[in-house]
Order: sequence, then C-alpha cells, then structure tokens
Amino acid sequence: QVQLVESGGGLVQAGDSLRLSCAVSGGTFSSYAMAWFRQAPGKGREFVATINWSDSSTYYSDAVKGRFFISRDNARNMVYLQMNSLKPEDTAVYFCAAGRRAHTVLSTYPYRGQGTQVTVSS
Repeated sequence: QVQLVESGGGLVQAGDSLRLSCAVSGGTFSSYAMAWFRQAPGKGREFVATINWSDSSTYYSDAVKGRFFISRDNARNMVYLQMNSLKPEDTAVYFCAAGRRAHTVLSTYPYRGQGTQVTVSS
C-alpha cells in the first residue's frame, strides 16, 4: 500500500520561503509522477505543481509559476515543494499525490497524503 506523509508546513510572513516535504512508502516511487495540490479555506482543491517520473520534467500552475519549485529524490523516496515569495493567498492545506501520469487533475492520482497547513500572514 502506498502511503504519503507531508511535512514542513507552518506560519510564515508574506515574502518568506518554506519547503514542504512528502515522504512516500510502498510501491515503486521512481515510477510515479508526483504532484502537489492545495486547498484554501472554503475553496476547492487546486493544482500547484507536478513532476514526471521519467525525465523529472515539471509543470506549474500560473498562480505559483516562478515562485514555487517541485523536485524529487528517487533515492530517498521524497518529493519537495520549495515555496518562495509567499503571499497570503498561498494560505492553504498542501498535500502531495502520486500516480502513473503527470497531470493537473487530482482524480488521476490514486494516492494522496493528508496534507500540511501553510499559513502566510500579511
């Protein structure tokens, strides 16, 4: 069974940086596309970033492009989200997801973590 556990969330000020981590156990990590999604209070789940399994190519939402960076460490079964220049509108629960294809749609990822809270104060 594939399990995903996020960490690294917290309370920061606008303009600060934060790095989220996602530890993956079970399955074959190197064969999974990985993604980060987020859900702000009162809103639906939103795609943030994805990284492919084959060539580590990445794709970002327009809201975070140029500020957030997704990476993976296949040796450690970890995926990261480096978040720079954080804004109050980035406040959300961030969770990672694993699947066979890199995609922006959450339903294509059968494995998901519980999430970690990121709060950005103005």
